[in-house]
Amino acid sequence: MNVAERRRRAGGEAPAPRTGEPPLISLRGVTRVFGEGDAAVHALRGIDLDIGAGEFVAIMGPSGSGKSTAMNILGCLDTPTTGRYFFAGADVGGFDRRQRALLRRNFLGFVFQRYNLLARTSAIDNVELPLIYKGIGAAARRRLALAVLDKVGLAGKEGRDPSQLSGGEQQRVAIARAIVSAPQVVLADEPTGNLDTARSREIMELLSRLNRDEGITIIIVTHESDMAAYARRLVHFVDGMIDDDRPTAGRQ
Repeated sequence: MNVAERRRRAGGEAPAPRTGEPPLISLRGVTRVFGEGDAAVHALRGIDLDIGAGEFVAIMGPSGSGKSTAMNILGCLDTPTTGRYFFAGADVGGFDRRQRALLRRNFLGFVFQRYNLLARTSAIDNVELPLIYKGIGAAARRRLALAVLDKVGLAGKEGRDPSQLSGGEQQRVAIARAIVSAPQVVLADEPTGNLDTARSREIMELLSRLNRDEGITIIIVTHESDMAAYARRLVHFVDGMIDDDRPTAGRQ
């Protein structure tokens, strides 16, 4: 099932066609300053970045380089101090809080290092949560959640709560929750940061498969070069600026 079909079944509009369209994501001259005067911290210093639909991009850099700040802006969790952010050609800087929330709800999925699952809540109920916010009925929610749990290799474990799942399984639930509403982009912030090497590889292979087979645009922030090697493009940040941006072979 392609992205448009999954979005239709999840109750959202299909994304604009990719062919001949501008980049899905575009940052132009984006800065982000925290604080004022002598205490001001320049987290981003005028970055330009284009990401096309269907890309798999890894963002790397040392602590304090601006990579997480850039990710927060891409996810509409923060706004630039100056500069412009375009998503599918729309100027996100002109969006009010409700419009930014709708963009997150309908087009973006999030995966975090600490999973952010609801405790004492079953895997399937965690996965259904974004669908509740979209107003999708109970029967459709259950069907979609079961299908996506099966896709991430958790069929038969839908009734378990986080305490009954391993770290890798919890992250798979988090990924299922991120993709259940058929987002156009998945933003993953250190998705393997709490996992051992074997589980980390499983998660990265899963993200690679979702990118390759489902056409989902994947953007990850990671400190780990072994994990970044799964992406097909590497963007490296230093001191709030993009130091390097190059294609990679990707690990299949």
